[in-house]
Amino acid sequence: MLEAAANYFDHAATSPVLPEVFTEMLPYLSEDFGNANSLHSWGQRARAAVELARSRVASLLGCFPEEVFFTSGATEANNWVMRQFEGPKIAYSPFEHSSVLETGRALGARVLPNVGYVVSAPGGSTTALVSVMTVNNETGAELEAPKIPGALCHRDVTQQLGKLPLDLTDTDFASMSAHKLGGPKGVGALYARGGGPLEPLLFGGEHEGGYRAGTLNVAGIVGFGAACALASDEMVERLERAKRLRGILLQALHKVPDWLENCHNANSPYVLSVSFLGIQGESLVVEVDAKGFAVSSGAACSSRSTEPSHVLTALGYSPERVRGTVRISLGPGNTAESTWALGKALESAAAKLRALAK
Repeated sequence: MLEAAANYFDHAATSPVLPEVFTEMLPYLSEDFGNANSLHSWGQRARAAVELARSRVASLLGCFPEEVFFTSGATEANNWVMRQFEGPKIAYSPFEHSSVLETGRALGARVLPNVGYVVSAPGGSTTALVSVMTVNNETGAELEAPKIPGALCHRDVTQQLGKLPLDLTDTDFASMSAHKLGGPKGVGALYARGGGPLEPLLFGGEHEGGYRAGTLNVAGIVGFGAACALASDEMVERLERAKRLRGILLQALHKVPDWLENCHNANSPYVLSVSFLGIQGESLVVEVDAKGFAVSSGAACSSRSTEPSHVLTALGYSPERVRGTVRISLGPGNTAESTWALGKALESAAAKLRALAK
């Protein structure tokens, strides 16, 4: 089990639930099973646990608890925010998660112009909402949102939350998921400055201030709060560790010919995007999987798609470079030994695939 965790390098897709998080969740999957909206003691214990979790999430975000609304994850939160506005008045970056890209297309929103990772304000019609993620999920690049007079700012902070310091000073809405920082899958949150205003996402109850009807996932929310509390305490230590492991990986890859790093000045050391020229990224993923290592060829939400990465395409990279890309993402369980071993596994897999291609 420990070896499997050490060899898992796809934390940008999902991370394992941390032991401390699981321990806090367990009572709410057993004896403390109450509905958080019930008035009896079982319900009130669940309600207290939810509100503690809300305060923990808010503490990590640097906001007030009443500005945090629990959702099933960042995908739901992204949809919730964007559907508050008229499509043509929304502008989003070309680097966004598919939940923003596809929602934007469905609503008739506009894509912001870019030069490399620099995103600029759109010309022409009025913009009411601009959506730009803080840290890209494929390359680890930090993105800045252009300041557009009169427009509200939405940031998907999923790849930054609990990993890098976060400043919401110029942010009106922020989306996030628990499972990228050691919490459970299926739970996340939307930050809304001042608690709104928001149009309800779901109707049918008074949950989450009347904005999102449905019985609360108490155990999941508790796990999210516990993961945020841990991240708050351990962020500096985790960040330094990720930097060391990234350095080890780059050193291990030093002798591999014909590869390129896709974000030399990545602000997040947790994500490393590498293109091996003359090789299919998917083939490399399969080869290192056979050696016991997990990496990915891109974002998990689009890993089965045959379309090239929209992120790397927006950067203007050649088709060969885009095709040969793998994403390595660091997290709990990875060790110096397993990171070096992954580098050697990538070296031998690349050599094998290139030999087969001759």
